[in-house]
Amino acid sequence: MSEEKTGVLAGFKAFLMRGNVIDLAVAVVIGAAFTNIVNSIVKGVINPLVGALGTKDLDHYSSCFKAPCTGDSGIQILWGGVLSALLSFLVTAAVVYFLMVLPMAKYLARRAQQQGVKETMEVSELEVLKEIRDTLIAQRGPGTGTGTGAGPGSGPGTGPSTGPGVEF
Repeated sequence: MSEEKTGVLAGFKAFLMRGNVIDLAVAVVIGAAFTNIVNSIVKGVINPLVGALGTKDLDHYSSCFKAPCTGDSGIQILWGGVLSALLSFLVTAAVVYFLMVLPMAKYLARRAQQQGVKETMEVSELEVLKEIRDTLIAQRGPGTGTGTGAGPGSGPGTGPSTGPGVEF
């Protein structure tokens, strides 16, 4: 193999070994299995129950658009199959929402609340440091300057610079 082909294969292998690709593959397999379960529930339980309100299974409900629907004549609309697919979608969406989306949203809200407490603590620490700075400046008096250095050589403009526009 040429060096270019081995580079492409190495890149492809690195792509496949990334965590999100494997997670996506697992999600697709679980989703396919879940779809089979939902379809079985809808076809085996929900469709017969809805069909019990009428005279037959939900998949067999249809209407004739033009002429009597016998043999090749007429245009048959199979609205029972559409309703069955809609019910499958609604059951799938409800399960995904109540078992995945809602718990994840609650978890993220708790996590954000915990991080908000940390940010509040950081802000309050910053406020305390500002108060300490202001108190020290006030204790020095008006003639000592605003330099931040302490000890010999401290005075106006001799302390470390925080850069333009930066305030503690």
